[in-house]
Amino acid sequence: MTPFKLTEELVAHIEQLIENRQDGELHTLLEDVHYADVAEIINELDEDQATYLIKLLDSDKTSDVLTELDDDIREAILNNLSAKEIAGELEALDTDDAADIIAELPNEIVQQVISEIEDREHARDIVDLLRYDENSAGGLMAKELVKVNENWTVLTCVKEMRAQAENVTRVHSIYVVDDEGKLKGRLSLKDLLTTATTTHIKDVYIPKVDSVGVNEKPEEVAKIMSKYDLEAIPVVDEIGRLVGRITIDDIVDVIKEEADRDYQMAAGISQGVEADDSIWVLTRARLPWLFLGLVGGVGAAAIMGGFEEMISRHAILFFFTPLIAAMAGNVGVQSSAIIVQGLANDDLKGSVGQRLVKEMLLAALNGLILALVLLFFTWLWKGSFPTAIAISISLIAVIVVAGIIGTFTPIFLHKRGIDPAIATGPFITTSNDIFGILIYFTIAKLILGI
Repeated sequence: MTPFKLTEELVAHIEQLIENRQDGELHTLLEDVHYADVAEIINELDEDQATYLIKLLDSDKTSDVLTELDDDIREAILNNLSAKEIAGELEALDTDDAADIIAELPNEIVQQVISEIEDREHARDIVDLLRYDENSAGGLMAKELVKVNENWTVLTCVKEMRAQAENVTRVHSIYVVDDEGKLKGRLSLKDLLTTATTTHIKDVYIPKVDSVGVNEKPEEVAKIMSKYDLEAIPVVDEIGRLVGRITIDDIVDVIKEEADRDYQMAAGISQGVEADDSIWVLTRARLPWLFLGLVGGVGAAAIMGGFEEMISRHAILFFFTPLIAAMAGNVGVQSSAIIVQGLANDDLKGSVGQRLVKEMLLAALNGLILALVLLFFTWLWKGSFPTAIAISISLIAVIVVAGIIGTFTPIFLHKRGIDPAIATGPFITTSNDIFGILIYFTIAKLILGI
């Protein structure tokens, strides 16, 4: 199968078909195209064309298309659909995806849409999901799953599973509950097929099953599913009742969103933004950290001003200032990036003290190697051994301190419940620049004097 490729010619052709209202050709053209690829096409159309295509195609496909669209395009399309048309799209979606779309709608039409959903059980499940915080396992889960009662016989279990499976797109696991709906374990399909039909489920189910609570953070759910290689994980409420399941496709979205946030934070962007956001939104996201950089630059300039007399006597120190600041920032970012990665993957071992000692030794070794190279270069260039020694020793000290700051800061933020990714951006770079310049000129003054 040839991978789908979006081209300007294809988009232009579809626009022409829409303009001429050639519905039959549009159906034929898009019939075998995956819904994610259809979404990619619609993202390139204007609002009216996108709405026309959504209304034209079957809900079985367009419902999934809506979940893949850019947020602003989906919002524009939904604004052009009636409550009944939106309800028709939600009917074909799993409850978690339907709840996500419902949550984006204006409050005044939410109730209208829910009342138009013909499958009342589906509607109740959607409403139930809406009560959970979107940043929780409850807000991430779907209600569609297959569960059986531990007191059923195998024969009854098979009959009930057939009925339940009609509403489940993919059966990852069969969960076992008691009469109160509390999760007891899981059922092996092999055991189900090889056991006598009169046997009770409680005699054959597997009691060990990984689960998460409705209030668990999505990031923690992702760690559990990654650690145990799970395709799906059941979700239980505060008293242990099975209320839903989270599948791997939802977790992939969580991981991607978290990576995007961390990457933007590391780049000095204070909120989630996209390239096509307005100038005002982008400015608000970038300006706080740029202002921090400005303050840091002014602080560094003030520090250098305090050593003005020494700089006038040893002008060569001024020329190495960018190098010292750059090395401090680079080492700090490297150290913090490793720590943040370890915190994110939950594989950071040992105490804070051990981690700091290890980072100090690593920074000292790297600093020594780089300082020897710098010593040789500076001595040959200027012929002043004391100056070369002052600059080289300063470099070692700056690298060691930057490594400590880069290690300690994300750990400290993490323990305070603050996203440690903030430590890989301008915050750590600016702080290390200031400390680096202060250490540089202080050591140079001690060695060279005024």
